[in-house]
Amino acid sequence: MSRLPQIYPVLNDAEVARISRFGETRHWGDGARIFSIGDPGFGMYVVLGGKIKVTRRDAFGRRIVINEQGTGHFISEVGQLSSGRCLVDGDAVGDVQAIHVPPVNLRALLIAEAELGERILRALILRRVGLIEGGSGLVVVTNENNARLTALRSFLARNNVPHSVVDTASDADIAQYVGQWAADESDYPLVLSPDGTILRAPGESELAHALGWLPEFEPDEVFDVAVVGAGPAGLATAVYAASEGLRVAVFDHRAPGGQAGASARIENFFGFPTGISGHALTARAFVQAQKFGARVAIPAHVESLDCRTSPLRLNLQNGTRIDARTVVIASGAAYRKPQIEGLERFEGRGAYYWVSPVEAKACAGKDILLVGAGNSAGQAAVYLASHARRVSMLVRGPDLKSSMSQYLIDRIASLENVDVQFNTQIVAVDGGQNIESATLSRDGQRLIRQTEHVFLFIGASPNTGWLAGCGVAVERSGFVLTGRAAAPQASEHETSIPGVFCAGDVRSGSTKRVAAAVGDGAAVVSQIHQYLARASTQA
Repeated sequence: MSRLPQIYPVLNDAEVARISRFGETRHWGDGARIFSIGDPGFGMYVVLGGKIKVTRRDAFGRRIVINEQGTGHFISEVGQLSSGRCLVDGDAVGDVQAIHVPPVNLRALLIAEAELGERILRALILRRVGLIEGGSGLVVVTNENNARLTALRSFLARNNVPHSVVDTASDADIAQYVGQWAADESDYPLVLSPDGTILRAPGESELAHALGWLPEFEPDEVFDVAVVGAGPAGLATAVYAASEGLRVAVFDHRAPGGQAGASARIENFFGFPTGISGHALTARAFVQAQKFGARVAIPAHVESLDCRTSPLRLNLQNGTRIDARTVVIASGAAYRKPQIEGLERFEGRGAYYWVSPVEAKACAGKDILLVGAGNSAGQAAVYLASHARRVSMLVRGPDLKSSMSQYLIDRIASLENVDVQFNTQIVAVDGGQNIESATLSRDGQRLIRQTEHVFLFIGASPNTGWLAGCGVAVERSGFVLTGRAAAPQASEHETSIPGVFCAGDVRSGSTKRVAAAVGDGAAVVSQIHQYLARASTQA
């Protein structure tokens, strides 16, 4: 069944009238440019007369008309909820009259008009999916065997950024065209934007800053809640806090979803009997947080927390300072890097701490090694088994029962191309440009296995380095103490510093499950309300 009616629903006169109170009517003459790629987000246009032609283009000037939308149609996509930069061009066909609904009013519309808002929001999400599938927007130009490409593609995919990839090794015309910008291999991958921006081997923060992805913060702004981390706990905090009228800002150094966002399939999350990918689940929460007005800055690296000031202050790596009455630590955990000889040389180029469709595609028809015995390792093994020729799980201990859910153990046992090797570790990886072999240790003996891909899921360490010096109490392993373990008067999720709370995997004693992290996010908001109420009476 075609999804076009969901992507491009036609509003009736009564629905247009209900929307009109959220915007103002504007006019354009035939051929006028209404919005351009790279412009600040406009929100939404509802067409009253004429048509708006929507066109996508890339950095090479290639243009494809997506459609022409006339009376009763609305022009927008999900990035407009947060005033994100335009990803398409819009031009008037004939004399155009349309209702302009700016981003702040668009969010108000989605909340106030529940049934109509649901239809609009579904369309906005599906339109972004279409842009991603169409490969519009950024062009990533790589050369052969580029070590940075996989990490960059994963970053763009995790952040739902439309892009396409071209390879100079297989396209002589592209190679000649981009030669004017790339002096040598260190310049690759090049990132070309339709607005003319050219970036040479950019880091994630450099890419986001150059393309205007990050929201601006006024020096005198004070948020009710600043959330550090956009995994399940952080996003749940943002959704519940923003939906209850609190001013919320969320910061994450890489992408929405945290480690859960990289899970190929989560099958034991409440309400999804057929399972759902971690990316899909957390992407919905990300949109939901923006719908309620949370300001989300990704990627934004929080360097430190200053608890001596009132309000509290977050210091970002780019020099920005964020003031907030309360802070929620939801920074999760960083991938643990094992002591494997030669590993660092191949990280992102055959050695991975996550699995996405990018890595899975690279494993098609190959034999791979996967290290780990937890649920994340099990989910990755099941997903990779549908792409790789063979998946060998290397487990340090004697069984899986102590660390993995039974449904995953049963699923793995049913897969003919997955074998589990107990009491086995990787001690070294070797190769030239890419991994070619791995040295295993099993019962004291060394074995050599030929492989091009190694996936590592051996747990994580708490991401709490940014808390150093602020006085937040942590236990020996670095996990944050809360409740009575932190201070006699602290509420369940409050730390040793009043007004600083903690949720999710980074909290000492937490259950390392997505549902538990979401529950933490919901619980912490009620405690924030209580704290703010006490603070207001004492002021």
